[in-house]
Amino acid sequence: MKKTGMLVMMLLVLCVGQVWGASLPAIVSTDWLEQNLGNPDLRIVDIRDLGEYKAGHIPGAVSAAYGSWAINVKPLDNEVPEQEDLQDVIRNAGISEKTMVVVVGKTDTIPNQVNSPRVAWTLQYAGIKQAAFLDGGISKWLADKKPMSTDMVKVVPTTVSIKFQKNMMANKADVTAGKAMLVDSRLPEFYFGASKVPHVKRPGKIAGAALLPSAWLFKKDGTLREVSEIEAMAVGVVGKDKSKDMILYCDSGRLSAGFVYVLTNVLGYKNVRMYDASLQDWVEDPKAPLTMYNWN
Repeated sequence: MKKTGMLVMMLLVLCVGQVWGASLPAIVSTDWLEQNLGNPDLRIVDIRDLGEYKAGHIPGAVSAAYGSWAINVKPLDNEVPEQEDLQDVIRNAGISEKTMVVVVGKTDTIPNQVNSPRVAWTLQYAGIKQAAFLDGGISKWLADKKPMSTDMVKVVPTTVSIKFQKNMMANKADVTAGKAMLVDSRLPEFYFGASKVPHVKRPGKIAGAALLPSAWLFKKDGTLREVSEIEAMAVGVVGKDKSKDMILYCDSGRLSAGFVYVLTNVLGYKNVRMYDASLQDWVEDPKAPLTMYNWN
């Protein structure tokens, strides 16, 4: 009977192409996602605008636009919603504690490239442990000629109760305490203060912050660089100590999510926090110091 059962299982694998129950990679490839489209434990979350979703999406994906995961709370942008509000978003997407979630977005601009890891990080911050994102997003999916659908997917809301993982988040007091390594994830011209974005009042960086731009995670086509190359970048800036306490920031907590997610989920650093309010919050205090044109 045991041999017969094993033979049946092998035949099923050949027919179906896989056995459900595969673990979720930290970064999901288009091939992995295609092979798991029928997995009942998987939920694909499309974070593009609803109109783009309606025009065509990955089969089975639900629509939950980026703006429902990162909201504007004056004077701050890209903030994690209040716990009950985020819980509603997660429930309405059909996500439970045991769901494997793959976030799918666009990769045509730097902000869009980091939106997917930002949402995956937000899910993990909410206690949804199995959350990842699709490497290369919808563009890579289309380039690889994977199947598309225009069916509006409706799911049964869950009753999941989320709990914020507060060890993943930092605030201004944590930064000023001076106990953690500070890492600025913006591009060099913003780090040095040669440029600034309109929604941040003053140019410059927090004193002592090292530079590790999240934009450098991605190649021109919006896919991630090789892990070995990303690891070399990270080690060159933050070192090899995987237990080091680090706080990453940017202008509003959007860009920093790229390296926060990768450092934690791909490279295995254990104590990486995101200053979600970032420089928008820091400069609300006119006396909060910023430095310019230097590495220190």
